[in-house]
Amino acid sequence: MAEVLRDRIDSGELPVGDAMPTQAALVKEFEVQRGVVRGALKILQEEGRLTEPTRGAPARVAGAEAADGTPRPTLVVLGPRIDAAFGAEHVRLDAICLTAESLNMAFGEQCRLICTRKSVPATVKVRVLMPNRDINLAFPRMISSPEEADPVHRRWLQMRNAHGTVLRDHLRELGSAHDIDVDVEFKALPFTPPVKLYLINGSEALFAYYRVTERETEIDRRPVALYDALGSESLLFSFGAEAGKPHRDQAFVEQSQVWFEALWTTIATDLDLS
Repeated sequence: MAEVLRDRIDSGELPVGDAMPTQAALVKEFEVQRGVVRGALKILQEEGRLTEPTRGAPARVAGAEAADGTPRPTLVVLGPRIDAAFGAEHVRLDAICLTAESLNMAFGEQCRLICTRKSVPATVKVRVLMPNRDINLAFPRMISSPEEADPVHRRWLQMRNAHGTVLRDHLRELGSAHDIDVDVEFKALPFTPPVKLYLINGSEALFAYYRVTERETEIDRRPVALYDALGSESLLFSFGAEAGKPHRDQAFVEQSQVWFEALWTTIATDLDLS
């Protein structure tokens, strides 16, 4: 079963970024028990062809690692990269983003790896830069002149605080349960980041442009036209600093880290998640 699904992924019949069929659908198609389906999906997840399912988000097709470094959506790429990072003794992740939503969706499989003793780091240090609550965001924001109580800004702030809190609490609980030294910090930027950046263990930089789009949604039971950013669908470009990578990649990782450190130690301020 894993071989058949692997062929469908590699051939493009199951496109990268698409949600996998439900377990019930696979049980019916292959005429097997649900345990067999779970086993086949786990094989593909360990190969990096599927993302780990999270609460409210099914497993998605990650595809085999592209030899040419073809960028893939954030939702597909970030989880497996963070899983791999947890193989190190000291895990370090620095991020610049609008909210911590993608990070929350990427963290999850690490708990299983630690519980099965496949990966137990000594330390985990996470630093996240997100916009200050008091600035006028370039996006997301209302297309028309915002009202005194801007519902788009209010919803963004609720998401920023909620995802940040969940991420912090999840990592701290993981550390307490498995005797891992966990340090999670947040700081606020005085501007809207037009890109998202993830720096992993000082050896890889994942970089994406926010896809800004005009759309309409419903907030508090009324339609609102807004400029929004499709963070989970933004394509992540990977740059590696390890030996054998092009010097350009190594320089990009190094300078991205320098940029992050400069923002963190100068214009960034304490961030309140309440």
